[in-house]
Amino acid sequence: MDFALSDEERAIRDTARDFIAREVMPLEQELLRRERVHQPGLEHSELRELQLKARTFGFWGLATPQEYGGMDLPAVTQSLIWTEIGRSFVPFRFGGEADNILFHANDEQKREYLIPTIEGERRSCFAITEPGAGSDAANIKLSARRDGGDWVLNGEKTFITGGNEADFAIVIAVTDREKGARDGGATAFLVDRAMGWRSEFIQTMGEGGPASLVFSDVRVPDRNILGELGQGFTLGMEWIGKGRYTIPSHAVGIAERALRMAIEHANSRETFGRPIGANQAIQWMIADSETELEAARWLILRAAWTVDQGMDPRHASSMAKLYGAGMVNRVVDRVLQIHGGMGYTRELPIERWYRQVRLYRIFEGTDEMQRLIIARDLLRGYTRLGGHLA
Repeated sequence: MDFALSDEERAIRDTARDFIAREVMPLEQELLRRERVHQPGLEHSELRELQLKARTFGFWGLATPQEYGGMDLPAVTQSLIWTEIGRSFVPFRFGGEADNILFHANDEQKREYLIPTIEGERRSCFAITEPGAGSDAANIKLSARRDGGDWVLNGEKTFITGGNEADFAIVIAVTDREKGARDGGATAFLVDRAMGWRSEFIQTMGEGGPASLVFSDVRVPDRNILGELGQGFTLGMEWIGKGRYTIPSHAVGIAERALRMAIEHANSRETFGRPIGANQAIQWMIADSETELEAARWLILRAAWTVDQGMDPRHASSMAKLYGAGMVNRVVDRVLQIHGGMGYTRELPIERWYRQVRLYRIFEGTDEMQRLIIARDLLRGYTRLGGHLA
């Protein structure tokens, strides 16, 4: 059993690591300064400039098919890159990406939505969560009523990432309430902001914030159905599924860098005439963090591997999401404790990570939903103990 990365995987990872270290991390102090004086973070134009610079390194469209100018990388390689991105708290992503379900668009929709999104000319958001339907995505209420050649949308979506900046949304709406969302009663629509929906900022404990999207008699032409009528729930689950290995991959990058900071601090900070790293309490926190980090790393890479093998990734991805999200919360908490009062200040990024990673246990499927999926798979015989090794 060979756990070594291939030469290609290692080369791509190292190039991404070099780019993040040389081009992204130098922006961190300015970002922290702006946050301390309550100024906006980095502008979209600043992040866009970074994306275009990364394109010259060959990083453009990690998951985007080559026919659209992307790299179309295997999931394992993407996971390695997401870990490198996670090492910096600058909200940066490589460009050339689009929502994975947007590739279900027809030719006309690809010209109008997909290709401009890949090129960075348009900005999208995905809208499924509602005030009364978070983890229970099948319970969505936002309705789409057919009216001639149009559909009329009414309702609200909430906690929509990128909803304040997007110029169009991929909206999952109920088109046949009798069938129910799971059984063909929900449909995905491409809805331009110009069609009439509005967004409202939601303030959270993290930096930035998601949006609430309000639809009041918003008319959407029939040609703006994404995929097939009644396919909305399936597409929604496909969109959510991708996040269950990208999010914990990002978490590994955060945890690695935070733990490195803790080790450096433990070796340099002295109390009572010796480094605090000589104290068993500190040593145990470091040891537990490294052990959990290593376990999360392999759970996540295995989840990505199942994708590359064409296997059903849901069970492995749920375990990766559940453990990875919990791991990074525990590691950052220990790192803050090791740094003491300085870790609680905004002079260091630790308190920022502390607020940021708490969200990882909620979005793209809460801890409780991941446990439900894992237990259900075992109890109903959908998977065997030990997975592919059984």
